[in-house]
Amino acid sequence: MGNNNYTQQPFKAAIKLGIDVLAHKPPAWIKGQRLGLLCNNSSLDSRFIHTRVRIAGLFDDNLKCLYSPQHGFFGEKQDNMIESGDRLDPCLGIPVYSLYGQTRKPTSEMLAPIDILLVDLQDVGTRVYTFIYTLSYCLEAAREHGKTVVVLDRPNPLGGLEIEGNCLDPSFASFVGRYPLPMRHGLTIGELALLFNEHFNIGCDLKVIPMEGWKRWMLFGRTGLFWIAPSPNMPMPSTALVYPGQVLWEGTNVSEARGTTQPFELFGAPFLEPDKILGIIDSDCLPGLVLRPTEFEPTSNKWMGQLCRGFQLHVVDPSVFKPYRTGLVLLQAVIRQHPEYFQWKPPPYEYEFNKLPIDLIIGDKQLRQDLENMVPVSRLEKRWQDDLLNFSDLSRKFWLYES
Repeated sequence: MGNNNYTQQPFKAAIKLGIDVLAHKPPAWIKGQRLGLLCNNSSLDSRFIHTRVRIAGLFDDNLKCLYSPQHGFFGEKQDNMIESGDRLDPCLGIPVYSLYGQTRKPTSEMLAPIDILLVDLQDVGTRVYTFIYTLSYCLEAAREHGKTVVVLDRPNPLGGLEIEGNCLDPSFASFVGRYPLPMRHGLTIGELALLFNEHFNIGCDLKVIPMEGWKRWMLFGRTGLFWIAPSPNMPMPSTALVYPGQVLWEGTNVSEARGTTQPFELFGAPFLEPDKILGIIDSDCLPGLVLRPTEFEPTSNKWMGQLCRGFQLHVVDPSVFKPYRTGLVLLQAVIRQHPEYFQWKPPPYEYEFNKLPIDLIIGDKQLRQDLENMVPVSRLEKRWQDDLLNFSDLSRKFWLYES
């Protein structure tokens, strides 16, 4: 039985991941081709066998090299802008090329040993998670160097029905947002690959191996699969559920609880006064959520070794919970109650050295200014409804699964 940490009733479904489908019936057009694999520690099949092991066994000695995204091949790097170097895989003895080191886009030398690049990465359903942009750079490089990309699909842990938030302003494009997606985009990584490749005119030779059995209504806890953390601070599906809003704290001097056992589910700072925050928040505008005042002491990152007062987010009804709205409401409450202490985090952030990190995360400078000026979040939400409707219509063209 899989993790059901934010579902009230266990549910098992016969989900076959993209790697399971590929392994069950390997396509004839892959056989005899030189293969590469973009993956990390969470790239396991439904039986806990790593994808590189499955691929090596399926296609003789044709797996020539591996590629790793942010946080390293084993998910060992804790934070942003902590690069990984190239290495050898201790299991297969083949090269591992880092795509979060000297380059974020595969070079001609990196792609020279292969004909087909397989991609098996667990996305978390949020615009700012960098794995999807590593994928986009791979699509571009594949087009430039005449390679084929094959994405082995995986669930969106937030499901595939709900979308939320403003779409990125292209003038704030960065490695945490290359395309005008909403913060909660509602697509699997395979569907995103199709959208990037076709709608944004990358135009590489792309194929997606869909899952079998996944439905759009399924949050991760309903899949019957086990969660393997795709990065050090994404330890549970419940982390992914709150991440679209809680990631906003990365652009501030408030701790998102890196350096604790519950990153993103906690937030706080030494100056924060929970009672004051609760006193100005209308609980009706935060459905499906209980805010529990608490204290924590990070062992690394912001406020390391200092007592932080704040909250833990308990999502009691995921079907109505709005993570991005929640993050904006909480952020604005902290700005209002603690103007003398609250600060925006200065650059750099994800290789951008001039723009404020919060502007890159939110993807809209005007939205940050409106939050400072106490424009109600409900009014801000109305502003981007047309963009959300347009994105909904666009994204449906690339759906591989029904609800």
